[in-house]
Amino acid sequence: MNIVMFTNVYTPHVGGVERSVAAFAQAYRRLGHRVLVVAPEFPGQPQAEQDVLRLPAIQNFNGSDFSMVLPLTGLLTDALDAFQPDLVHSHHPYLLGSSALRIARYREVPLVFTHHTQYEHYTHYVPVDSPALKRFVIELATCYANLCDQVFAPSESIADLLHERGVTAPIAVMPTGVEVDRFVRGDGRSFRASLGIPDEAFVVGHVGRLAPEKNLEFLAEAVIAFLRTEPCAHFLLVGKGPSESTIETVFAHAGLSERLHHVGILEAQGLTDAYHAMDVFAFASRSETQGMVLTEAMAAGVAVVALDAPGARETVMDGRNGRLLHTETVDSFRAALQWVAGRTPEQRRELGRACQETGLAFSMDRCAERALSIYQGLLDRDHGVRHQDDEPWTGIANLIQAEWDLLVGKARALGAAFADDEAPRDNNRP
Repeated sequence: MNIVMFTNVYTPHVGGVERSVAAFAQAYRRLGHRVLVVAPEFPGQPQAEQDVLRLPAIQNFNGSDFSMVLPLTGLLTDALDAFQPDLVHSHHPYLLGSSALRIARYREVPLVFTHHTQYEHYTHYVPVDSPALKRFVIELATCYANLCDQVFAPSESIADLLHERGVTAPIAVMPTGVEVDRFVRGDGRSFRASLGIPDEAFVVGHVGRLAPEKNLEFLAEAVIAFLRTEPCAHFLLVGKGPSESTIETVFAHAGLSERLHHVGILEAQGLTDAYHAMDVFAFASRSETQGMVLTEAMAAGVAVVALDAPGARETVMDGRNGRLLHTETVDSFRAALQWVAGRTPEQRRELGRACQETGLAFSMDRCAERALSIYQGLLDRDHGVRHQDDEPWTGIANLIQAEWDLLVGKARALGAAFADDEAPRDNNRP
C-alpha cells in the first residue's frame, strides 16, 4: 500500500516523534510498502532524502528548536497526485495535521492519527502559556482524534487518558518498536575510554531531547545526590536541546563537572556503544507517551530507574528490570540508583536478562506488522468509494466539510479553554 505520513517534526531534529515516524517508515518499506513523509524544513537536513517532501517553515519557533511549517498546502498537490496514497497517517492534530485531514477527506482515504504527545506539557513554548491554553490544546487534540478513522496510542496509559478525555474514535495501543538487533551488541568499554571514564566506574546514563518538559533539572539534582555518595560514579548524557546549559550549570555549582560527560547527539553504532557504557539508565520525564529510549536501553541490557508515568509504567517492572518510583523526590531517586549499584554481579546479570526480554516484546517488526494489519482493515472497509461521474464535486464537498469540522473543533477547544474548570464537557455535542 501507499502510505503518506504528515509530521510537524522530523530529522535532523531529535525527539521521540521524529524517531517514531522514521522507524515505522523504514519498517513499512522493508515489508514492501511505499511511504512518503511530509515534514517541515529543518536546519541541517540531508541534501538528498528518499520519499520525503519538505515544506517551507519558520525555524526556531519562539526560541525553541522546533520548525513551524508555513500554510502552503498547494505544494503538496503534484507530489500526492504522483504518489496516489491509499492511506494518510497524521502525527499531530494541528499544522500539518490539519493538512492531513483535508487531504484524506478530499481523496477519500482513511485517516490514522497517532497521539504521540501530551500537548499540555509543551505550552511553555508559546508566549501566552496558561491553564486556559492547556485546556485548549487538550480539547483540540481530542476533537481532532474524533475526526479520524483510527487513533494509535503509544501506551495503555495514553489510551486510557484519551478515553477519559472523550475520544470516541477507535483506539489501538501501538508503541514504537525497537530495532532489537541494533542494540544487542555494543562496545561500552571503548566508549568509556574515549571519554576518560574508568572501566570500574558506575555509569548513570540518559539519552533524549534535553528540554524543560523532560524534568531534567530534577534528574540532574537526583544524579548529583547519587554521585556524592559514590565517588567512582559518572553521568553520561546523550542528546541536545534548550536545557543543556541548565544541566551543565547545576553540575558546575555542585563541583561535579568533571564527572558529567555530555556527548551531544549520537546515532547508529555510536548510540549503541553509549548504551553499553551505562550501568543504569535514569529517566525522570512525566510528559512522555511511551519513552522509546527506555526500550532501547533495555534492548541493550541496561536497567532503568524511572518515575511512574505513562510509557515508563508499561516497560519498567519494579525490582525485575529496574525501579519504578511512585514519588518524585531526590532522595527516592538517589536510593533507587544506589539499589542498582548495590546489586551483586549475578543480580546485575539477571537485571540485564530481564531488560533484554522486555526489549524483545517491543520488536519493531512486530509493531509494524500489527499497524499494517490495522491499516489493511481500514482499507477493506467500504470507505466512501467515489464514482467517476461526481468525483470532483464529491472531493470538494468533503473538503468543505473538513474545513467546517476543523473550525468546529477549534471553537470547542476555545470554549473549553475559557469554561469553568469544574464544568462538565460533552465531546459529542454539536
